[in-house]
Amino acid sequence: MQEVTSIQRLAKRVAGLKPSGIRKFFDIAATMKDVISLGIGEPDFTTPKPILDAGIRSLQNGETHYTSNSGRMELRQGIADNLQKLYNVKYDPATEVIATVGVSEALYLAFTALLEPGDEVIIPTPCFVSYQAEVILAGGVPVEIPARIENNFTVDPDDIRKAITPRTKVIFIGYPSNPTGAVAPRETLLEIGRIAEEFDLLVVSDEIYDRLVYDFEHVCFPALSDSLRERSILLGGFSKDYAMTGWRIGYACAPADILAGMVRIHQYTIMSAPTTAQDAAIEALKTGEPYVQEMLTEYDRRRRLLVSGLNRLGLSTFEPKGAFYTFPNIRASGMDDETFAEKLLREESVAVVPGNAFGPGGEGFVRMCYATSYEQIEEALRRMEKFMSRYG
Repeated sequence: MQEVTSIQRLAKRVAGLKPSGIRKFFDIAATMKDVISLGIGEPDFTTPKPILDAGIRSLQNGETHYTSNSGRMELRQGIADNLQKLYNVKYDPATEVIATVGVSEALYLAFTALLEPGDEVIIPTPCFVSYQAEVILAGGVPVEIPARIENNFTVDPDDIRKAITPRTKVIFIGYPSNPTGAVAPRETLLEIGRIAEEFDLLVVSDEIYDRLVYDFEHVCFPALSDSLRERSILLGGFSKDYAMTGWRIGYACAPADILAGMVRIHQYTIMSAPTTAQDAAIEALKTGEPYVQEMLTEYDRRRRLLVSGLNRLGLSTFEPKGAFYTFPNIRASGMDDETFAEKLLREESVAVVPGNAFGPGGEGFVRMCYATSYEQIEEALRRMEKFMSRYG
């Protein structure tokens, strides 16, 4: 009898997914001592106390049951109010906002609701590792286009235009960017909007890092015009701005007909986002702003330290204007990015992520996250200086 392997049992779209290129280096680091991690993309801050207290109160008050599928109305109203205050874009909390299990679920809902088998999604790279996988899991086809260092890793709208085919349905954008820290100027986003309108395409915009920008004003894509709002799905959340990664709470905003489809999938797969996390998120919107500003100031201090330090070591680094990542060019070391990351980890106990983990355009770069203490970054730079003295 022919042996049936686990791969044969899996759907092809699942079996064909590549393992995350980030995971390999974390697995190695977990076996080592005294590792400084510049790899994990999450705040090193603890969730601010008023938000923690709100979550604790929620549990103590017995709020341990389901909410409505879309989330508490108070939370959806707070999200809508916050977006209007920040970007002057209006969403109806009753029909155009859903609370999700992080932005990861919001991304899954968006692609699953929008894509028919074979539909193409244009994705600028380098980008976060989940984007292409989520498209594939939804039955779509990711079409990767490069965002080049010459353009500070912001996508060129002409490259989007050239990538459009009769199967194209969605343009995906994610600014500020993970892994590069790139931001998108208003003019670039307006041109992407014009292309979307010309070819009748939808736009999914992941804006999870919207509040973490430096010397730059974030531009919310659906706020550009009423017509673009009607063809956009906005993804956001609380993980990065409020240091709430473990709470797993995000949201999506979209025109009512699209959101209704997303809610339909959500109710059959998730039911509702965690009640405790929703109550904490409500408090974050009410009282969290001073903490956002405090963390932003500290991230900026670390950003300047790491960027200047890397450039001093000969690892050419453009100035990131958003998120909490740098994306240095490591070709001065004479290595490819995979070799550089592995040698740096094994020889100097500094963990970074090779750029090729983030798709085409990432080769020859590594991602370094400055969501770790100033002192740890200083020590990491000292170790990298020793490393580059051997290889630079």
